[in-house]
Amino acid sequence: MYRNLEDCIVDLERNGHLVRIREEVDPYLEMAAIHLKVYEAGGPALLFENVKGSKYRAASNLFGTIERSKFIFRDTWKAVESVIALRNDPMKALKNPFQHIGNGLAAWKALPAKRSGGGPVTAQEISISDLPLIQSWPMDGGAFVTLPQVYSEDPEKPGIMNSNLGMYRIQLNGNDYELNREIGLHYQIHRGIGIHQDKANKKGEPLKVSCFIGGPPAHTLSAVMPLPEGMSELTFAGMLAGRRFQYSYIDGYCISLDADFVITGEIHAQETKPEGPFGDHLGYYSLVHPFPVMRVKKVYARQNAIFPFTVVGRPPQEDTSFGALIHELTGDAIAKEIPGVREVHAVDAAGVHPLLFAIGSERYTPYQQVKQPAELLTIANRILGTGQLSLAKYLFITAEDKQRLDTHREVEFLTYILERLDLHRDIHFQTNTTIDTLDYSGTGLNSGSKVIFAAYGEKLRDLCTQVPDALKDLRSVMNPRLVMPGVVAVEMEAFRTYPHVQQEMQELSDAIRERGGLETCPMIVVCDDSDFLAKNLANFLWVTFTRSNPSHDIHGVNSYYANKHWACDNVIIDARMKPHHAPPLVPDPTVEKNIERLFAKGASLHGIL
Repeated sequence: MYRNLEDCIVDLERNGHLVRIREEVDPYLEMAAIHLKVYEAGGPALLFENVKGSKYRAASNLFGTIERSKFIFRDTWKAVESVIALRNDPMKALKNPFQHIGNGLAAWKALPAKRSGGGPVTAQEISISDLPLIQSWPMDGGAFVTLPQVYSEDPEKPGIMNSNLGMYRIQLNGNDYELNREIGLHYQIHRGIGIHQDKANKKGEPLKVSCFIGGPPAHTLSAVMPLPEGMSELTFAGMLAGRRFQYSYIDGYCISLDADFVITGEIHAQETKPEGPFGDHLGYYSLVHPFPVMRVKKVYARQNAIFPFTVVGRPPQEDTSFGALIHELTGDAIAKEIPGVREVHAVDAAGVHPLLFAIGSERYTPYQQVKQPAELLTIANRILGTGQLSLAKYLFITAEDKQRLDTHREVEFLTYILERLDLHRDIHFQTNTTIDTLDYSGTGLNSGSKVIFAAYGEKLRDLCTQVPDALKDLRSVMNPRLVMPGVVAVEMEAFRTYPHVQQEMQELSDAIRERGGLETCPMIVVCDDSDFLAKNLANFLWVTFTRSNPSHDIHGVNSYYANKHWACDNVIIDARMKPHHAPPLVPDPTVEKNIERLFAKGASLHGIL
């Protein structure tokens, strides 16, 4: 049980899970580049002891592997798992904690503890400019806090039990922000803090916000946990930490006494400033948009404080381990929430939100000899209307019939669907709807489309295991490459305009038809670099499903409409980069060269890679 982040660092080092970096490292790009290399190598947590321009140390990759994360929470993991397993009435354990001591939950561990006055974190008042100003990617708008715990209270029902603790990125400098007086908060109005801001706006008063950084690792995880309705993040934080969340109020602001840093301030109605760009989890920059600006009141730091950070980018990254950790704790919560669902997998390699694989049930018409999707379509619409899953663009769904399926075995799962997909019946579009704010493949911010591929029944086709002759030596396409059974990637000239694409796709369709069709290849992906896309499964999933908007970028060989239903003989997905897309994240080659010194013989990270 850790009282603070320092306790965790010491424990990790003692058990061989952490390495100290003694050399001076630049928070501009270098720290992030080092983190990325160590994470990719499956390496240890890192403690940067000499951050250029700041007297404070910084730590990263604490949650870099699921094994290390479970090690950190080894004393409380089973107890928390057993409490969350009470899904039918998750509040039962917290309302009557003494009845559940056998589960390892005692009342004093779960409920926040209010103290009078200050604590370790209020040891000194500092400025934003004193913090490690870490910029991860070359085109980022400035330095960001990437592991914040942003705290706000319901203006209509003040108090810690009606609070929200969320992980909303914080921009510390750059753009139009007045250094040390303003910071940017990136959140949507429908998120917890956004609801609080809306209530404060209606009351005509600013929203008081506290940004906690560091503290026991349980506090960081609690800020991203999808908790059951009515369970406070701070109650969960105490439960996972095995120690009550310690807090007090100063100047009307909640202070996490065990945090390493706390930034307090106010958000005023209609007060925004340009925020971003920011290298995000889809593997591209989220661009500049107006988001709430926070007027900084005070910045606190404990003695010898440590600044935790992570690096967000094309998956897998450290937040992938976060997701795996959450899934282990909560189980498949969606399967419990939606009747008929056995499994839903938000595919990490595709950036999580763009692509879902799901297994449902098919019980509507057991008396019919011909098996086809029916209940699956009901389930699919429920999935696309549930929480964060509603941000998805692509949903592939089936039901088990004669063989066991696993959505995490991506090639096998997609192969099963493509073998059974009736291309004239089983493709269903939803247009002019919402997608992820960070996804720029659509028609505007938060705006795009969705498609459901719902397949069930007997196998309809054998899938090609090499590039079909019909796709070789075509005038309009180049370099065909087999991606997986039934999927071929081809190159075309760079995207110009959507009217021009219609002409390109018609020519491709005509050429394939003239060669007798492509029965064994239900999916063709048009891209800029087919060698890259076909190199591995991760590249295929990332390029195809992050660079396409179903309504605009799905085409078909011999496509047609029948009673407003779209059908085709082969699906063509145009996954080329387009002018409205955000640029992908590319490391700075000079920085990559510079950090080699830290991995050389005698340096802190020698032998890690």
